[in-house]
Amino acid sequence: MPIATVNPATGETLRTFDALAPDALERRIALARAAFDEHRTTGLARRAELLTRAAGLLDEDREGVARTMTTEMGKPIAAARAEAAKCAKAMRWYAAHAGELLADEHPSAADAEDSGAARVVVRYRPLGVVLAVMPWNFPLWQVVRFAAPALMAGNTGLLKHASNVPQTALYLEDLFRRAGYPEGCFQTLLVGSDAVEGILRDPRVAAATLTGSEPAGRSVAAIAGDEVKKTVLELGGSDPYLVMPSADVARAAATAVTARTQNNGQSCIAAKRFVVHTDVHDAFCELFTEGMRRLAVGDPMEESTQVGPLAMEQGRADLEELVDDAVRRGATVRTGGRRPSGLERGWFYEPTVLTGVHDGMRIHREEAFGPVAAVYRVADAEEAVALANDIPFGLSSNAWTRDESEMARFARDIEAGGVFFNGMTASHPALPFGGVKRSGYGRELSGHGIREFCNVTTLWYGP
Repeated sequence: MPIATVNPATGETLRTFDALAPDALERRIALARAAFDEHRTTGLARRAELLTRAAGLLDEDREGVARTMTTEMGKPIAAARAEAAKCAKAMRWYAAHAGELLADEHPSAADAEDSGAARVVVRYRPLGVVLAVMPWNFPLWQVVRFAAPALMAGNTGLLKHASNVPQTALYLEDLFRRAGYPEGCFQTLLVGSDAVEGILRDPRVAAATLTGSEPAGRSVAAIAGDEVKKTVLELGGSDPYLVMPSADVARAAATAVTARTQNNGQSCIAAKRFVVHTDVHDAFCELFTEGMRRLAVGDPMEESTQVGPLAMEQGRADLEELVDDAVRRGATVRTGGRRPSGLERGWFYEPTVLTGVHDGMRIHREEAFGPVAAVYRVADAEEAVALANDIPFGLSSNAWTRDESEMARFARDIEAGGVFFNGMTASHPALPFGGVKRSGYGRELSGHGIREFCNVTTLWYGP
């Protein structure tokens, strides 16, 4: 795949970039390692100062970087601005909280004495150079939620971003440079996916984090495993959205529209499978379908647009195949299911609701990465949980109910990294983020995220 900015609203190639030559790549890896030797000894106060400065610059740059994101991958401009603001917020959160999250731990005097020590300290030390392989769907946020904690912990970063968002990737390197980070502390590598193995096998690279497809995750995990290097993987999901009889059905349906179509439906944590109790199924479907039908699809640079194009032409083709397969196997298209008229130049697809979905359809087990909702009818909570878990993924989930016993059951039994009750799944710097099963392993954000790329060191002091 060429490294290029291709506007998905028009299909026009705006800029192309040459991949780094091998000697240039070598210099950047060497620089990252040298920068780590300096950055790891920088105190937390100085790291917080740098990250806070980066947040301020990002706030100043918000409009420009938002337009870059929208141009490169098609998200509505209002959503792009919100993404930039969220990144600045996360930077400030880590600048404010890293000290307490990475503070030394002191086992009790009794436990220290029992180990034969006069005292014991547990300290979080940085691992080194971390390679980040990142996707295009949240081209700023996906990177910052790795970079902010990693840099605060004293690591340095190498970013291999998706090949269709090169200008956003280069902006991030420039942002951290302008904030005053040591040269080489955070660098963008304009390389193809074929270069990842060599970078990860380089002994100067200590660890890797990847957000992306399951095949990409398997590949990186296999290489890292062979090298015995730490990885964190977030590989997407097909999140269930359960609606039970006690729910506020009108609010659940209205929220479901946003939950399914956020970021043009191209979000790992977007609700994708709507599991609705038979008692409220018809009422929910009517409200949900009407909400999806009313969405404004169009030019993502227009303020009124709610759903823009898919980021890539192949992504739309993949989505069309899933819908066509479901229809052939008996699903009903309640709204959408085709390319909108009048928008032929770009990679648009109508917000779509499918009912009558069952486990014989591809969309039941494959992630629909676009504005397509699959709706199921279930008889009770037991069937809802079984259906929620009947997929290879386990990133997050949503459950709408006012019944405390149902909440307790869903909290206990749903196989996912998160269960959001009576609201929409969202990521926040204070909350751990990640999944189970084929959605990956490890956690981003919160204290869990900042410690993922730390050497948890036991300091034992003898009598």
